[in-house]
Amino acid sequence: MSLAHWPRTTTSLWRVRAAWIALALVAVLYCVHRFSGPSPLETNLLALLPATEANPVAEKAVDQLANALGDRTVFLVSSRDAEHAKAAAKRLGATLQASGAFASVTAELPPFDIGRIGALYTPYRFGMLTRDDRDALTHSSKKSAASLHDALMQRIYNPVRGPLATQLAVDPFGWLEHWLSDLPLATSNLDLEDNMLVAHRGDTTSVLVVTTLNGSAYESRVQRAVLSAAAQAETSLHAAWPDASVARAGAVFYAESARRASEREVHLIGIASACGIALLMLWVFRSPRLLLLGFMSTALGIVVALAVTMAVFGKLHLLTLVFGASLIGEAVDYSIQYFVVYLGAPRNWDAKEGARSVRPALSVALATSLLGYAILAWAPFPALKQIACFAMTGICVAFASVMWLLPAMLSNGPKATQRRLFARAAVLLQRWQRAIGGKRSWAVVVALVVVCAPGWLLLRSDDDIHLLIQRDPALVAQENQVRDAVGIDNTAQFFVVQGATQDVVLERAEALGAKLDALSGDQSVDGWRSITQFVPSARRQADDRALLARHVFADPAALRATLLQAGFRDDIADAWIDSFAQAQTQPLTVERWLATNWSKPFSHLWLGAVDANGQRGYAAIVMPRRVTPQNLHALIATASATEGVVFVDKAASVSKLFGEYRVDSAIWLAGALLLVLVLVMTRYRLRGGIATTLPVLLAVGVTLAAFGYARVPLNLFNCLALMLVLGVGANYAVFLREGCLRDGADLGAVWTGVLLSAATTLLSFGMLGMSGMPALKSFGVTLTLGILVAVLLAPIAMPNEGRQHA
Repeated sequence: MSLAHWPRTTTSLWRVRAAWIALALVAVLYCVHRFSGPSPLETNLLALLPATEANPVAEKAVDQLANALGDRTVFLVSSRDAEHAKAAAKRLGATLQASGAFASVTAELPPFDIGRIGALYTPYRFGMLTRDDRDALTHSSKKSAASLHDALMQRIYNPVRGPLATQLAVDPFGWLEHWLSDLPLATSNLDLEDNMLVAHRGDTTSVLVVTTLNGSAYESRVQRAVLSAAAQAETSLHAAWPDASVARAGAVFYAESARRASEREVHLIGIASACGIALLMLWVFRSPRLLLLGFMSTALGIVVALAVTMAVFGKLHLLTLVFGASLIGEAVDYSIQYFVVYLGAPRNWDAKEGARSVRPALSVALATSLLGYAILAWAPFPALKQIACFAMTGICVAFASVMWLLPAMLSNGPKATQRRLFARAAVLLQRWQRAIGGKRSWAVVVALVVVCAPGWLLLRSDDDIHLLIQRDPALVAQENQVRDAVGIDNTAQFFVVQGATQDVVLERAEALGAKLDALSGDQSVDGWRSITQFVPSARRQADDRALLARHVFADPAALRATLLQAGFRDDIADAWIDSFAQAQTQPLTVERWLATNWSKPFSHLWLGAVDANGQRGYAAIVMPRRVTPQNLHALIATASATEGVVFVDKAASVSKLFGEYRVDSAIWLAGALLLVLVLVMTRYRLRGGIATTLPVLLAVGVTLAAFGYARVPLNLFNCLALMLVLGVGANYAVFLREGCLRDGADLGAVWTGVLLSAATTLLSFGMLGMSGMPALKSFGVTLTLGILVAVLLAPIAMPNEGRQHA
């Protein structure tokens, strides 16, 4: 609706109010609808991070590992009495199962015929040789008969046989048994006792209880059910066995902790900033009505922003929610500027003229704020894009409500004004402007540059992602306890092997494994996990079969004599020799292995069919057991030297991207400052544009110097917060200069409004500095310091004569 045709009749006023009520109802009902179903809150920390791997298959590997581990929770029941630990674990498992919060609970393993493992490999046994057996056969050449005899005698008279022992008639030389013994089935420090997974550390016995969730670990419904069930089960356990302790690990516990902390911060920041803003506005305006209208405008912006963000992104990240609570201080700024004009107006108040008088200042302020948030939207981080969408929607709605809704609600003039307060503010402004404004402004600029320069030289950066993600220390301690007892593999850093076919992938994984085995000393990885340890490549199986054909079965008569001399019956010796010719010549395949139940704990090692850059292929994961700063460069070099192999380190990739975008943000900030300068110059001309931009430019410089002097390393979130310092801090200089340009404006009222706007913004964004989320804390500290300096230097933007045109 054009301000030139503003409705004057009561009917028209009610139409405007009704339209805004309808908008609010639609937004509120949509939010209620979304929160009444599955929670739209996103508590997955990985959702905050961008896709960092240039190879999309590597990103798929990261997601697959996260999903494979995300739906599992682990409970470790420990006691110095082994029987108590086992009994307590059974009680815990039974209680958890009865709760209905889990899809499955495993405290006692079901009976398993370990012979099924041997049964899978027996038909393919002539293509399954360990590296030691392969080397022994390769180097036996001229001494074949003697070597085979020695191997046969050792096999017959070896008293030590493992659980995967094979029958002499099927495997007389023990090659299959050696292969089975080398299978990495023991992926942990756990032993099987009484059908339970048990670890012994010193005089402590620990029993593992594994569960799978009924849904996503990041759904609040699942989190509440799991936490309730775990609490009840642990209470029941401690009542029966006070000496038993329980440690737990799983994504669901971290997600619930993050959700709870964020909700607490939303309430703290929202309530504290709202109460502080309310008290300030009551003190300045002395009008509960204006207070309610200001919060009504802000509430409209926030609820519409919530609805739009959920509609656009589907999910609402907790980071966005916490940041949204701090938007109160910025959104209320527009209302404050309107109220200042309203209170300074005569009895014959004209709502149309009031809105028209603040429109230029609010339009420039809106443009600068939108510019700052738009730059956030360009950042590759999903949560930052959400924050930008939320903030841009919120401040646009708040601006529109000031332009159209508030005039419809304030059609009558003010009953009382704050002339005394405004007069004092005018005196304060005049004195402060004389001290830093006019011709002295350049001296202020030079002085600040001289003071800040050493701080700029001391600036350092630290882009480590771990510094920006804070986890509950109690949960970390429990997870470490579980890891120490179980000895699980590293899952954060691994290799991804790709190829056009399955066999190519397996061959490349075998080549990678050989190179990893060759690493020694500090560069050693202490072993690795790969699907090739369960399914060799077709070429490897064929080579093993050919090796046996050359060195064992080339002379059937001599082989038969060796077997008979060792005591084998004729029929058994003949049957085994004949089995080589009749054995399965087709190689064991990945699909055949995956079809077995016992392969499930290792299935994440096979990514299967993938689509990379439009080309279909296959991929697998190779996981080193030990990755340290000492061997990291060797692992990266090994991957680079092996065709089709990439080394994936999600945390390092994100940290690297943080650094790249932190550097880029300096360019963005410079470009944004130039755009703001051009924007204000179109209204205030060259000198006026420079004077209006100087305060926020100096605010950015002082903030950076403060970080340098404090030896606080910069990260991406500090730099992105400077964008908002630019977007929000520029408003104060604009408000003051517009007040000087506006005929009949009370500069005391304008300065009061500027200080109140800054105070409300500091109350809201400043509260972010107290956040437990390091990323938000970086935002809050940077914004607080930058905005404080920007408002103190805002009088520099005033014309020399206080009230004159630019």
